[in-house]
Amino acid sequence: MNDCPEGSFLDYKWTALSVTTVGAVLSSIQSSALLIALPSMMKELDLNFFYALWIILIYMLLTVVLVPTIGKLADSLGRKKLYNLGFAIFGAGSLLAGMAGGKGATAGNELVLFRAIQAVGGSLLMVNSTAIVADAFKKGEVGLGLGVNQIAFIVGFTVGPVVGGLLTAISWRLVFFFNIPIAVFALPWAYLRLREVVEPSKEAGFDYAGNALIAAALTALLLGLTFIAFPGIPLAYIGGLLVSSFILFALFFRVETSAKYPIMDLSLFHDAGFSYANAANLLSGIATGAVTFLLIFFLQGPYGQTPLSAGIMMIPYGLAFLALGPLSGRLSDLYGSRSLSMAGMAVSSAGLFMLATITRGTPYPVLASYMVVMGAGSGLFSSPNTNAIMSSVSPMRRGMASGIRAMLRNTGSMLSLAVTFPFLISRVTVNQLMEIMLYGGGVHGSSFNLIGFEAGLHAAFLFSMAMSVAAVAFSAMMPPARQQSAKQ
Repeated sequence: MNDCPEGSFLDYKWTALSVTTVGAVLSSIQSSALLIALPSMMKELDLNFFYALWIILIYMLLTVVLVPTIGKLADSLGRKKLYNLGFAIFGAGSLLAGMAGGKGATAGNELVLFRAIQAVGGSLLMVNSTAIVADAFKKGEVGLGLGVNQIAFIVGFTVGPVVGGLLTAISWRLVFFFNIPIAVFALPWAYLRLREVVEPSKEAGFDYAGNALIAAALTALLLGLTFIAFPGIPLAYIGGLLVSSFILFALFFRVETSAKYPIMDLSLFHDAGFSYANAANLLSGIATGAVTFLLIFFLQGPYGQTPLSAGIMMIPYGLAFLALGPLSGRLSDLYGSRSLSMAGMAVSSAGLFMLATITRGTPYPVLASYMVVMGAGSGLFSSPNTNAIMSSVSPMRRGMASGIRAMLRNTGSMLSLAVTFPFLISRVTVNQLMEIMLYGGGVHGSSFNLIGFEAGLHAAFLFSMAMSVAAVAFSAMMPPARQQSAKQ
């Protein structure tokens, strides 16, 4: 760790937190604002539902596939360089997406490509921000820093629909152009103010085979699971993807055990705190990853809301997270992560059980209270869990640890969509669901199976509750009030 005066270090931690907060807000506003802009985008560019789906899906997929590699590179090249690069690439992708032209397939292909570029930048920001905060805050303070950093993401996601609605009223292109001045401001600021608190590793090698195998394995797995939900895709194709993913994962683990410079150091999982916290992290992703989409389907379908009003109605979820995120992070510094992680997922389980009872006739104050419980549970869990993961590794491995954490969390979120979507699709058609998601305004026509839709929604929330209960169990296996092994 670089030497610096104590006062300077204390000042730097808030500087590092402010810089990483900008990155978190930037990427999260884009995610939720884009959902509001999609209908206008589809109409102007003559895009079908396939392209609308992939404009969203490509970003999610790449943020899973890329983060292990970025985590490794962060340890060997330095967090600051890659974080700055993330701002530049995200800004470039936003500029290109806002300038997309043509009609139909031409415009659709361009937007998918430019969203992929955004995903590269977003992955660089995501992985390195967690490591930068863990580096900047001293032992006993990491949870506080991570709590504030993660709250920035929730703030962005919460205000995103409002920002998206206002900008789309002028032009959907402004949803992308909106990112550019933020990136232009943040890039020189991050370059001038961030520093490498932990010296980059001297390892010169790179695990090309491991990198290729984990990327291919994750891509095959997530595509295979996602395609299950869509009729018309041959089962043989889906089965081939899933079988290929298992073979690729087996090869990956074999390669990593003998690699001199592994892309993912599997010995990190020998630490009980790291292993159980990451297992709970994965299960939490599966439990909560689809909640936002399920609520959007409900609010814009049976509840009859537009995308903008549905986004505003979901604010209680974000506010509850906001209220508890920094507090739980600070408490995890003082009392350890295990009890708080357990409590968070237990509260989330209660919230999911409540959501499994909602119908079109549920009064909004009641629905809002259920979302508050759900958000409170997520806020209680997130910061302590991240603190446990980042505090269980040495400073030289924080980039890799952050990459593994992000990979498992994002994988869980995509698995959540892949598993819960069929609960709805078995009751209504894909076109009906996509129309609800993109346009809102309620359900129309006698062909819509409202009772079946609500039953499928309840089943999806109950499945998520079961995953949340499993996350409680893995959180309970974490060492109590663990002694942090890394210097913050």
